[in-house]
Amino acid sequence: MSSPYLQNPGSGVSGIMLRVLAALLPAIAAYYYFFGPAILVSLTLASATALAAEAAMLRLRGYPLRYFLSDGSALLTGWLLALSIPPLAPWWLIVVGTLFAIVIAKHLYGGLGHNLFNPAMVGFAVLMISFPSHMTHWLTPLPLVHDGLSLAQQLAYFFGESLPSGMNLDAVTMATPLDTIKTQVSLGRAVGEIRDNTPIFGALSGRGTQVIAAFYLLGGLFMLQQRVITWHIPAAFIGVFALVAGVFHGVDASRYAPPLFHLFSGGAMLGAFFIATDYVTGPTTPKGKLIFGGCVGLLEYVIRVFGGYPDGVAFAVLIMNAAVPLIDAYTQPKVFGHTK
Repeated sequence: MSSPYLQNPGSGVSGIMLRVLAALLPAIAAYYYFFGPAILVSLTLASATALAAEAAMLRLRGYPLRYFLSDGSALLTGWLLALSIPPLAPWWLIVVGTLFAIVIAKHLYGGLGHNLFNPAMVGFAVLMISFPSHMTHWLTPLPLVHDGLSLAQQLAYFFGESLPSGMNLDAVTMATPLDTIKTQVSLGRAVGEIRDNTPIFGALSGRGTQVIAAFYLLGGLFMLQQRVITWHIPAAFIGVFALVAGVFHGVDASRYAPPLFHLFSGGAMLGAFFIATDYVTGPTTPKGKLIFGGCVGLLEYVIRVFGGYPDGVAFAVLIMNAAVPLIDAYTQPKVFGHTK
C-alpha cells in the first residue's frame, strides 16, 4: 500500500473531532451537576449558531454542505466557546461570539486549515473586550445556593426575562475563585485566609470548578491515549505554568496562590488540552510545540496574576498563535542527508 492511502479511518477530521467532543462530555456532565442545566442551553444555542454560520459561509463560498458540516469542526468551536463563557449570559452574547468565531476568525481566513488564530478564543476575546460586565455572571455552585434557578427560570432569564420576584442576580451568581483571590489580595488579605473563610473554595480551588477541571484533565488523558493530541503542548503548558506559580508562591505564599490552585482554576486544563493543542493554529514540530506550550503557560500566569483579567488562557493562546509561523520556521528538523 503506497503512502497516499489513509490506513486508519478514524484519523480523519471527523473522527478526530468526534473524539475531542467525546472527551469534553465528562466535564459537561460535572458542569451540569454543580451548576445546573444552563450549560446545556448554552451548548445547544452555540452548536446551532455554529452550524448555521458554517452552512451559510460554505454556501457563499460554493463548498458542499454535507461534507464540511459533518466534519465536527464548527460544532467543536461552538462547544469550546460555550464552555468558556458564563452559562447564564444572555442568548445574544453566545450568538455574537459564535458568529464572530465562525465567520470572521475561521472563514474569512480561508476556512478549516487556513485560520491563523483559534476561532473559539477569538470569539471569547471579542466578548470579553466588548461586553465585560456580561462575562462576569458566573453561577454559584448549587450546594451553596438555597433556592437555585429551575430550568424554566434559567431559560426565561437567558432569553431576556427578569428573574423571579424577590430574587436578584447576586443571589445566584458569584465572582469566580480567581476573581475573589485577586480582589481580596489587592485589599491586603492573605491567600490562606481568603480560602479558609470563603465558602466557594474547595480542597484545590473553587467548589465545582475543581471537579470540572479534573474532568478536563481526564478528557485530555483520553485524547493522549487515542493519539488525538501529543504530549508536548499540554506538558509544556502545565509544567511551565506550575513552575512559575510555584516560584511565586514560594517567594510570598500570602500573595500568590499555590500551583494546584491555579491548575484547577479557570480555563487552565481546558486550555492545556483542548485549546492550545489545536492542529491548525499550533506548531507542527515537536520542539515548536514545547516552545509554544511553555510560552502559553507563562503568559497565562502573567495575565492571570498581573494583568487586568482574572484568567488569560484566550489571550495567551492568541498571542502565541501569531508567533507560530516564526516558531515553525526556526524549529524545523534537519532533512535526512543535510550537510552544512
